[in-house]
Amino acid sequence: MSRLTFRSTKGHWMTNLSRPRSHRPTGLFVPPSPPLDPEKIKELQRFITLSKKLIVMTGAGISTESGIPDYRSEKVGLYARTDRRPIQHIDFIRSAPVRQRYWARNFVGWPQFSSHQPNPAHWALSNWEKLGKLHWLVTQNVDALHSKAGNRRLTELHGCMHRVLCLNCGEQTPRRVLQERFQVLNPSWSAEAQGVAPDGDVFLTEEQVRSFQVPSCDRCGGPLKPDVVFFGDTVKPDKVDFVHRRVKEADSLLVVGSSLQIPKDSSLTFRLTEVYGFGL
Repeated sequence: MSRLTFRSTKGHWMTNLSRPRSHRPTGLFVPPSPPLDPEKIKELQRFITLSKKLIVMTGAGISTESGIPDYRSEKVGLYARTDRRPIQHIDFIRSAPVRQRYWARNFVGWPQFSSHQPNPAHWALSNWEKLGKLHWLVTQNVDALHSKAGNRRLTELHGCMHRVLCLNCGEQTPRRVLQERFQVLNPSWSAEAQGVAPDGDVFLTEEQVRSFQVPSCDRCGGPLKPDVVFFGDTVKPDKVDFVHRRVKEADSLLVVGSSLQIPKDSSLTFRLTEVYGFGL
């Protein structure tokens, strides 16, 4: 599958088509797409060239070529491949067994998830920032790939899997530190993953997770949660306000890898219409 990237040369935004160079099976979760339309490419180039304060919003679709599945892509998304649904915020908060199941799956999936690298789309957006073309980047993704690519003018709308929070005292720790604590508590525990999910966990059976030990907060003994917005949770108001201000400053918006849609029955209270003024 070809990849589309853009670079700046003498004030013009040029197209570069290249083949993937990675030997990893990164195309496993990339949905089929029609051939690139040269006229559409030119239209995008004009749009970028004319933008003076460009806001870019990215969704899960930008990371599928890095090997991270999304939820809704036809044939290859989580919903198409399984009957599994994302964890709900209220279930995680209320239920220790739910937290145990989540962390067991996340423990197994973390080495692979944390090793994913930016693809040409991430690097292109990082380059735009260095060139002064990108006013701000807002991402729905929790995979830290934009940070790995070097973006700093960045808001991670739904948080980041590379951080962990205590639900009681708010203490924040790196996810890699928690992985070490998991290993100490579970020296003889092992499980074989049955599949990969979008947000860093894998599929395990109930029998596999039953004996998994989950550490508590080092500071206060409270339960730990990844620093992400689960389904049914809310984005912090100050983060929403911050994005509002960046949008008001911008003269153009480019959406990459997102349909800007959420399920009609979703309980997510952060609505894209509130920030971007788009009807769903």
